[in-house]
Amino acid sequence: MSKGTKRIGVLGFNGVNAVDVVGPIEVFASAGRADFTRGDSKGLYRTHLIGLTDDPFTAESGVRFLPDCRLSDAPALDTLIVPGGWGLRVPSTNAAVSTWLRSRAPRIRRVACVCTGVYGLAPTGLLNRRRVTTHWRFAEDLGKQFPQLTVDANALFVKDGRFYTSGGITAGIDLALALVEEDLGPRVALTVARELVVFLKRPGGQEQFSEPLRFQVHSADRFADLIAWISAHLGRNLSIPVLADRARLSPRHFSRRFHETFGCTPAQFVDNLRLTEARERLTTPGRTIDSVAASVGFASADVFRRRFRKRFGVAPKNYRERFLTSSSPGVSS
Repeated sequence: MSKGTKRIGVLGFNGVNAVDVVGPIEVFASAGRADFTRGDSKGLYRTHLIGLTDDPFTAESGVRFLPDCRLSDAPALDTLIVPGGWGLRVPSTNAAVSTWLRSRAPRIRRVACVCTGVYGLAPTGLLNRRRVTTHWRFAEDLGKQFPQLTVDANALFVKDGRFYTSGGITAGIDLALALVEEDLGPRVALTVARELVVFLKRPGGQEQFSEPLRFQVHSADRFADLIAWISAHLGRNLSIPVLADRARLSPRHFSRRFHETFGCTPAQFVDNLRLTEARERLTTPGRTIDSVAASVGFASADVFRRRFRKRFGVAPKNYRERFLTSSSPGVSS
């Protein structure tokens, strides 16, 4: 192992969520096997799957893992990933993990919990008075069990000092991409995201539900199919009369019901959806900002630029320059 290699430890136990384990490992492995910097980048990371014992352990899904080492002989680590899964809430497993974390975590540069992995770190007291997140379904329970924590149920992932926590299961991939970006910069993180067919890594403050998913989760009536139509027709006229007609309601009734259900106006919802989609399209090589603005339904590029800056705190041009690789062809403003 080269001198600059960072050791990444990933805990494993019976009842772990397999995606929590494999997702972050794939991110670090991808960052270490491609030539991103015109030099050999292999050896940047080395991952270690750490079991409670030397024995294989079985994930919730039935997938079996063979650990590289056990807790008692784990090597010195730069970063530790604590996956979630029902097994971590089994008292004997939780006690073993939290006891080990209490002694080892202070010597590790970064400790990251995926989804319900926070249940392993919370008993140590190391997260007291810190902001954390977890899967939305467990946020209330986590807050009750550990009132010393400040639980943000909506965040995709949260960094507080050297501790990281993430929301949903696949948010572990987003979290790992953020750790890679810290180490190697945004260009490498985006390249890894593309290799893994993750279109674009999501920012940590983004809520666990996207706007479309939030719309679908809350809506069990005639609104349920409307979001799919909106998403497929962002460049069209999406005024209240048009949307009300598709929902088969009067404009006034539609607006009232929409706001009561989702806490925002139809115009605000459409604007957010257009901006979110535009943010993704900005990373597609060969598209101008004007063409992106038109493709998602903004009346002019100037209006789009103002709305984008207000929503994301950065100009579209600067956002794209940050996330497009320097080799992307056809980049223009």
